[in-house]
Amino acid sequence: MDDEIVAYQCANCGTLNRIPRTRLKDDPKCGRCKASVFPDKPVVASDASWKKEVEDSPIPVLVDFWAPWCGPCRAVAPSLEQIAKERKGRIKIVKLNVDENPRAASLHGVQSIPTLLLQRGPLFLDRVAGALPKEELDSWLDRFL
Repeated sequence: MDDEIVAYQCANCGTLNRIPRTRLKDDPKCGRCKASVFPDKPVVASDASWKKEVEDSPIPVLVDFWAPWCGPCRAVAPSLEQIAKERKGRIKIVKLNVDENPRAASLHGVQSIPTLLLQRGPLFLDRVAGALPKEELDSWLDRFL
């Protein structure tokens, strides 16, 4: 399966890029705009875009279930933005507002926020509830990535 091709939209211009699976960790560039195909900041998802943003991602995804009124959610946001920059191409950070998207939160058993869910494609890897400091988030991610 070394020659398997993955189709993925550029985070910058939306162009569909065909990337060999063996090159996913090399931070591939878009054929059209030459920017990195994978995002270097959190991506907003919804119930409708869950499959596209999370399950169809060729790289692992860290989903942040949050709400704008939640203080701990706002406290962990800068750490997630920093992780998105530092681990660009190795992990995708997705933010899902639970007030606007109750279906995805309910399907994944989210009962408190912030809840961070780690997935690789449709495969659930782990979850953590509460606002963790960046160092703890990094060590948690290192166990899976």
